[in-house]
Amino acid sequence: MARPYKPGPKQFVFAADDGNDQQVSVGDPQEAYMAFSAFFRGRESDTYTIKDEPAGQRLVLMPRLGVISRIKDGDQPRSEHLKAGRANRYLPSAMLFFENGYAGLDRFGQWFSDLSDLDASPETRGAARAATFTTEAAAIEEVARIWADSGIVDPSDQYYVFFDSHGVDDDRAERAELLQLIEFLGLERVDAPAEAAGGEVWVRSDPRLAAECARWS
Repeated sequence: MARPYKPGPKQFVFAADDGNDQQVSVGDPQEAYMAFSAFFRGRESDTYTIKDEPAGQRLVLMPRLGVISRIKDGDQPRSEHLKAGRANRYLPSAMLFFENGYAGLDRFGQWFSDLSDLDASPETRGAARAATFTTEAAAIEEVARIWADSGIVDPSDQYYVFFDSHGVDDDRAERAELLQLIEFLGLERVDAPAEAAGGEVWVRSDPRLAAECARWS
């Protein structure tokens, strides 16, 4: 059961290109998610916005551009953007926003402060993202985040498999980021089995990796 908002109920405004904004008053994040899911699926729009006006925060979904943006107003305004990559990313991002606002999306993907950065090639975006991690602790946490999104542990328990069953054209930005972080951390990448999908990345188990991935399991 979803944890109720305290204080509650909480108000959100849903907006789309058709101008038919909807204000909802909800008792918990699951109720907010269900209301927004109906709003999102009930129309076709270039842009969908969830506004938490009392908190000065917004989540903007742009399915036709493949972009998700999060915005925080206030004394230190901030906005960040990411390539959604897959159509099934939009509603999960909304749920994280309903649960913990702007900060709830910290670990959702490769955020960039400049929207134009999303126009770069996936490999360039991945390299730029990897370069932002300058400590072992932050880098291993990011590697575990990538693994948790699409990875498995090989049945032999010797290898962590990233991008399980994904093709080589999938997840290019995150793969580029991962490969740089593997090198930075000194993890051992091994050849994938012949039957593995072309986009899989296999890494030999490492105590640091095992400990961090366990936190994300």
